[in-house]
Amino acid sequence: MPRMLDVSDEVRAEIGDDEADRLLAGDNAPGSYDCTSCRTPGDSAQERTSTVLFIGEETAVLAFAHATCLPSQVVQVTEEQLRGAVKSISGDGADAGPGQAVPEQAVLGVTSGLVLIGGELHPALVVEPTGPIVRPGTTGAGDDFLPLLIEQGFMPLTQLNEVPPVLHGWSVLLAMGQLHAVLQPGSNGTQPVAWWQAHQPLQVTEGWRTAANKLRQVLLFAAPVGSIGRQPREDLLRDALDKAAANGQLVGVAMPLAGT
Repeated sequence: MPRMLDVSDEVRAEIGDDEADRLLAGDNAPGSYDCTSCRTPGDSAQERTSTVLFIGEETAVLAFAHATCLPSQVVQVTEEQLRGAVKSISGDGADAGPGQAVPEQAVLGVTSGLVLIGGELHPALVVEPTGPIVRPGTTGAGDDFLPLLIEQGFMPLTQLNEVPPVLHGWSVLLAMGQLHAVLQPGSNGTQPVAWWQAHQPLQVTEGWRTAANKLRQVLLFAAPVGSIGRQPREDLLRDALDKAAANGQLVGVAMPLAGT
């Protein structure tokens, strides 16, 4: 059955005309899917759907999103991010190629908020995946999200009574007052690459932006899936962070602010 798919020119250029035509004809496209942006169900037979191609250094994964959430596009990510964050139902999404749909994948959810530490409000980002993150190259159950981050230099936190140390080489990219990406060092001294990149620039509050510009750094906290949740208020976010820290489920660092 033909699908209501949007395949951009840049996606078509990467996957080839034959594969793009098969997708449009419904041969390789799923009917139902979880939107890679908002994580709610979609149906490519009933509503306009964007093809989103995530490309690492060696691996490419095709995902799907509501056209109202994201345009069809190619997103460059690090190989570690792609292999660690994307899982197929069989648990082996690391080997998925450009024509292989991944019906189930974990993506990094990011929430911004102000966190009071030592009597001063600090701009913070809280990262929580939508599913377990497995170590690249492994299969099966388990969640290696925190160990992978600790290996990158993130610090385990048992309480939020002081500012975590700066993770050198990493930075938070703010442009035109909007959050664009968290950058990590490139391999072999190359230009920084996106560890996390917003599909669309994220709005932050004026208070968050003012604090970030004042301190010129942002605190980044990370916790496994289910530890924090989407908290509607900053006091509830702080309570969730404190609970995750007490349970040994929180890591954090400070990162320099890039941009304004």
